Amino acid sequence: MNLILPDKSIKVLEDGATGLDGAKSISLSLAEKAICVKVNGELVDMNEPLPGDCTFEVITKQSKEALEVLRHSAAHLMAEAISHLYPSTQFAYGPATEDGFYYDMKLPVVIGENDFAKIEKEMSRIVSMNQKIERVNLTGEEALELFKDQKYKSTHIKELVDAGAKLSIYRQGDWFDLCRGPHMKATKDIKAFKIMSTSACYFQGDKNNDSLTRIYGTAFFSQADLDAYLKLLEERKEADHKRLGKELGLFMFSDYGPGLPFWLPNGMIIRHELENFLWEKLTQGGYYFLKTPQMLSRELWLTSGHWKKYKENMYITKVDGKPYAIKPMNCPGAILVYQNDLHSYRELPLRLAEYGLDHRHEASGALNGLFRVRAFTQDDAHIFLAFDQISEEIKKMLKLFGEVYSTFGLTYEVELSTRPEKFIGKISTWDKAEEALKEALEHNKVPYEINEGDGAFYGPKLDFKIRDSLNRVWQCGTIQLDMQLPHRFHCAYTDKDGKKKEPVMLHRAIFGSFERFFGIITENFKGAFPTWLAPEQVRIMPVNDDEAIMKYCKEVKAKLEKKSVRVSLDERNEKLSYKIRDAQTKKIPYTLVIGLKEATAKDLTYRLYGHMDSKTVKENEFLKIVTKDISTKAFKREY
Repeated sequence: MNLILPDKSIKVLEDGATGLDGAKSISLSLAEKAICVKVNGELVDMNEPLPGDCTFEVITKQSKEALEVLRHSAAHLMAEAISHLYPSTQFAYGPATEDGFYYDMKLPVVIGENDFAKIEKEMSRIVSMNQKIERVNLTGEEALELFKDQKYKSTHIKELVDAGAKLSIYRQGDWFDLCRGPHMKATKDIKAFKIMSTSACYFQGDKNNDSLTRIYGTAFFSQADLDAYLKLLEERKEADHKRLGKELGLFMFSDYGPGLPFWLPNGMIIRHELENFLWEKLTQGGYYFLKTPQMLSRELWLTSGHWKKYKENMYITKVDGKPYAIKPMNCPGAILVYQNDLHSYRELPLRLAEYGLDHRHEASGALNGLFRVRAFTQDDAHIFLAFDQISEEIKKMLKLFGEVYSTFGLTYEVELSTRPEKFIGKISTWDKAEEALKEALEHNKVPYEINEGDGAFYGPKLDFKIRDSLNRVWQCGTIQLDMQLPHRFHCAYTDKDGKKKEPVMLHRAIFGSFERFFGIITENFKGAFPTWLAPEQVRIMPVNDDEAIMKYCKEVKAKLEKKSVRVSLDERNEKLSYKIRDAQTKKIPYTLVIGLKEATAKDLTYRLYGHMDSKTVKENEFLKIVTKDISTKAFKREY
């Protein structure tokens, strides 16, 4: 068999060779360091026979996939410890996650934070025993016999057998678990771990099934990495947008409408700046803005396919005895606008943008501040174009996405999501659409990963995963290629030959929604927004109420306001030290302290948020500093 290595070189092995044999053929020292191997894009146990000709990569601690394997093994380690402490526990699933792992189980007792240390102690004892972690393949009958006392495992085994899947367990000491792996070689390799929290869940995520306890944990290859992560979590708590939203007067929620955000004055200033920023970018890029109705009749949603595929998430009412739906998406409305006129190939691409307010019936348990709401405004756009214009249009979009995200200091990765289980249209049309997106990305040399089966029901999509200052990844922007809706609505344009052609449609959002993006950047900046976004950009503080000082303070305020700077004058009868602390608490970018010395010399002494020292400059120089900070949309400030 031929093994194609990451550098495209080829190793030839005998049929029946294992992943370990493949690793040894490259380097004996590499085989010693190996955790598992990656075969045709899938992580595989070292001792499993290779399938024949395949792509082949050895996974070590330095590989990006290594943490997934470690954390999956840590989930098993925790489950073994719990089986020792609470022998009658019924176990369900225990996967690795992006930040750690969890295990769902039915416990004979209620477990809380006070029990974590006891479980961690037992995990450490198992680690010290250096139990070998081994894979064992088995039949369905053997698996059912082995797990006959485990209700949830037995259910899962039957499902796997029905699906024709191969079964295996991983054994360590007296513990074994149904799992396809791969795992670490021994328990001694799992040293730095911590149990984080618990929550309630349902077996297989179905509310009609048993209620279980989900125990979350995390694991790293070193204690230093674990400590750094725990420190980062503390920073994330400090940056929680729900807390900051309340403290800074940005937004609120009410029991009269769960999941429906109220924008407060300070939040509206930031949101208005975001809207204006994007409006300017889009109009410069050839977009036309529109506004479509908040609700439309069932016939429209039947034609679009939403009624069949998305009805359970839609708010439905009646108007004049006819069913109407409050829009969960903006695309059908944009199509109606397109159909309002006849179109020529000369108009394409036709870019229609909308700040569209949408409503979706999210489960109450899923609501989470601005991150998951029931009413949100998408920075939506629908681009109608010819098929051969896709690559060039996506090239322009990629440039636009980069410019927008860089303004906030955000980096991003791209993921191509392909045809889901529930879809509309022909498979051949889907294949053509997916290939068009791949070609556009590869032509523009944009790296991407494939996310199988996660496309929208009407077409494949590119998802933009942004990374914030707290090292979290968020799915925000999206580009979705749609060859279904234009066909369903009989959209057309007149081509060069005078014949009617059907356009392709691109759905495009950069922020995703203003609400979610607002929450993300609130946490990204920890509430200390760049000056151009800050609700209050400058606060003036007189050292006392001397007439000359107050007169100069008001003159400075008027000059800043003339420059469209958001400025306030703190005339409260409080100590100066209190006023300064308050300005820092409110995260105001610039604080001006004005005394008789400044008033006489026409100087300004300013302090930046987050800095202990201050600087004195001439009045005109300060005006230039602030206005430049705002006009350049800088996200870092220095003296």
